[in-house]
Order: sequence, then structure tokens, then C-alpha cells
Amino acid sequence: MADESSQFPVSYRYFGSQFQLWRQNAQVRRETIAEAANYSVDTVKSVEQGRRRVPPRLAEIADEMFGARGLLLAGIPYLKRERYPERSRTYFEYENEAIAMWWYEPLLIPGLLQTEEYANALISGRYPPWEDDEAEEKVRGRLARRALLTSKPTVAFSFVLYEAVLRCPVGGDQALKEQLCHLVEVAKLRNVSIQVLPFERVVPSALNGPMVLLETRDHEHFALVEGQSLSQQTTAPTDVSTLTQRYGMIRTQALSEEESVSFIERMVEPL
Repeated sequence: MADESSQFPVSYRYFGSQFQLWRQNAQVRRETIAEAANYSVDTVKSVEQGRRRVPPRLAEIADEMFGARGLLLAGIPYLKRERYPERSRTYFEYENEAIAMWWYEPLLIPGLLQTEEYANALISGRYPPWEDDEAEEKVRGRLARRALLTSKPTVAFSFVLYEAVLRCPVGGDQALKEQLCHLVEVAKLRNVSIQVLPFERVVPSALNGPMVLLETRDHEHFALVEGQSLSQQTTAPTDVSTLTQRYGMIRTQALSEEESVSFIERMVEPL
């Protein structure tokens, strides 16, 4: 299991450790600096643990109270939020180097195929919630990834979506309608295959969760499987082979590309 702290920006964690060292060297209690800056003790604790960006007023009061003489404040310009947690960045590095990608989803529209409204509904509805600016940044990051669909050199994509994905009204009926229409448009790209796995054709492997398989320019093979809050990434040949076989079984049960587009179009009509 990944260290929870690794999900927070390195700059936040580094600044937090420096904040704590200055406070301890100055023999100032958290309660004291919290009261002086008019912030809660939990806020001070979160800053020291690298879980949030230090508020400007707290930094200014702390710098003076700890006798840092501007050294603590010097770190403020470098507190930039990293777009993705550390455990995700390895995957995105592989994604950006992909020449082929195979993606199965049983619950949600794959990130590369999401509309802005759909992505916003998912991200803004996350619990525990993100700060507004962090949620907005994550939406922008997700939408930016869609450029891979039309990037050069061309990447070959295969998506298989379980029928449940297409029936879940994330963001409401109008958002779902726009999302389904977007799938139909993306399916017109020569390098993109979108197939639907109907309820009546489900196989046990399709109920085990999502998976992403990809091949890089160096012909490395990579696999990603995800759960509620955890993800497992692997390049182990045995694991990749097992998931590839499962994907193949799921894909053989899915509708053809033409049938899938017609299936999606029929779902749009009543919305």
C-alpha cells in the first residue's frame, strides 16, 4: 500500500517539515501560533504534515514568531500543487509514451473519453471533497489528456465499456446525453475502437473491475487495475499476460464497433 503522504505535493511536504523544525527550534507550541495567526490548530497540523498549502497570514506570523528572518517566507513561491499524486504519475508517464492502449471500464466513462461536464461532476462530487481550485485543476488535467486521442504519432486505442457505464447518469440526464454523443463522435476516429459489452453478454472477468493495458514506444507492456482508493501498476510479464487474456475474453463478448455505435445512439434518443 502506498504511503498516504505521497499523495500530497512534495513542495507542501518539504515546506511543512521546515515549518515544524522552525517552530520546534523556537519552542513555540502549535496552539500558540494558531491563536496568534487566528487559524485552527488543525490547520497548523495540516501544514506541517504537508496536507495543505500554508495560508499567507500564517506563514507571515510564523516567520516572525519563529525568528526565521524571511527564510521561511522564501519557500512560499515554490508551493506549487502537483497535478497528480505520486502514485499516478508513473502511470501517466507510460500513458504519454503509449503506442497502443486497451481499456476496459465496468462503471465509469474512461478518463480519455470524458466530456468536461461529466469529468466535473465526478471530480466535484468526490468525497472527501477537494478544495475548489484543486478540483478545477484536476478537471483541466483530465481534459488535457484527451489530446492523446489525436496525438502524433498516432496511438491505437481500444475501449470496451460495460453497459452499466452508459446508463449511469453522472451529472444528470443532459450531461449523460452529451457524454454519449461525444462517444459516438470519438468512435469516428480511425485509431479509436469503442465497443459495448451488453448486460446479457457479461462474463465473470468483466465483473472484476477496470483495467488498462498499454504498450510503449520501447515495446514495454504495462498494466493498471484500480479499486476504491488504491491502484496497482505492474510490468510483470505474468500479471500483464493474465490481464491481457481477460481483456481478450471480455472483448470477444462485446458488440462490434458498428453495433456498439448503434447501441449508444439508441440510448441517446429517449434522453
